[in-house]
Amino acid sequence: MRRSERKQRDPDLGILSTRLLFSIQKELFDTLAEQGHPELRPQHGAVLGFLDEQGSRATDLSRQSGTHKQVIGNLIDELEKLEYVERHPDPSDRRAKLIVPTSRGRDQMAKSDAIMADIEQRHAEAIGERKFATFKGALRDITAQQLAQFDETSASRRQSRKGTGR
Repeated sequence: MRRSERKQRDPDLGILSTRLLFSIQKELFDTLAEQGHPELRPQHGAVLGFLDEQGSRATDLSRQSGTHKQVIGNLIDELEKLEYVERHPDPSDRRAKLIVPTSRGRDQMAKSDAIMADIEQRHAEAIGERKFATFKGALRDITAQQLAQFDETSASRRQSRKGTGR
């Protein structure tokens, strides 16, 4: 059997999670476009998906989304030009900036949350509330284990590079 046929017949976790992600992103961003936010792209979710209404630091958005700080900075620049966010001084640390949603950003956040709730509810109804809750809990656990494994591997690599003078 060819690899492509095997992957089609019994997709691995990477393929399944990618298909799920891309399908949800497409529905979310297509619906947001219909609801008045046509300029947003899935990449913007690294900021908007984790942004607090009171504002968030870029470093927190980077950590929460798993996206490099420079990429987050570029996305914030784009979202600022699109009038979804503003940079404000952080009252707890004058050197830091808070990324704060504008009224347009808050509108997008509320609509996005409602769209995601509808998507989740649709799937829960399709397979049953209990099965969906079990699936989501298992996915959360697998994600946490994978991230922990990745973090341990990355830390180990950084430690070994320190010993080699790189």
